[in-house]
Amino acid sequence: MDRAQLPLNALRAFEAAARHLNFTRAAIELCVSQGAVSHQVAQLEQRLGTRLFHRLPRGLALTDEGHALVPVLAEMFDRVAATLDQYADGRFREGLKVGVVGTFATGWLLPRLDGFARAHPSIDLRLSTNNNRADLAGEALDFAIRFGDGAWHGTHAEPLLEAPMTPVCAPTIAAQLRSPADLAQHPLLRSYRADEWTLWFAQAGVPAPRLRGAVFDSSVLMASAAAAGLGVALLPPAMFTRELAAEQLVQPFAPMIDVGRYWLTRLMSRPETDAMRRFREWIRGETYFQTR
Repeated sequence: MDRAQLPLNALRAFEAAARHLNFTRAAIELCVSQGAVSHQVAQLEQRLGTRLFHRLPRGLALTDEGHALVPVLAEMFDRVAATLDQYADGRFREGLKVGVVGTFATGWLLPRLDGFARAHPSIDLRLSTNNNRADLAGEALDFAIRFGDGAWHGTHAEPLLEAPMTPVCAPTIAAQLRSPADLAQHPLLRSYRADEWTLWFAQAGVPAPRLRGAVFDSSVLMASAAAAGLGVALLPPAMFTRELAAEQLVQPFAPMIDVGRYWLTRLMSRPETDAMRRFREWIRGETYFQTR
């Protein structure tokens, strides 16, 4: 079918009627008469040579052919709407979807987003947070910022920030700590990376105690628990500078361990758009001196 001959009004009428399974409600949505919707759908059926609906006494039911057409049209109209939304104030705004591990989002990225927005007003940045388990393909992400060793299958990874970890806790608990061995007297809050405390005690030269305390899949939540006095958390101080400056959290000991860093990742199969390039250059520039 020639693109110039696509019956767009009829396709829109069919898609609305398929969602509502009712010509009248589709007509109300499209601000036309019920007869106009019915006529458009009938014309589309005639053009395709097949019925798309079963007309029932109380509404509509899709035929197999109608069921096959609905998701194609829904995706098409959603993409058109998303593209039109990018034209704000008469200017095109290129979309950019970034998934960010929550710790990096709150501890580093959010305080700097205003600078990115001012430097790149034509980019429509859309952020989603996760607990370090990003699905680049499934979530249609342009980038994912995550913590680890940089080895993710099918993924190109660029290092952003080192993030060594050390114990942090509420001031009331810190006042009771004289040496690393004293940590055994308090709950040690843990992440899903089970060996972190063992590595830290080895770095501090102290035998690791039996671990007790809650397990968290979010470092942000674990930091809140530590600030509330529920135990001692092993966290990267670089991501909690505000809490440390406000003395909501205290770093009682100097030893730190390096179990990974933050990476900017994208699918190797994903061509880099102009918005992706500009975001990558911006964030690498912001993190350059912190990785020296």
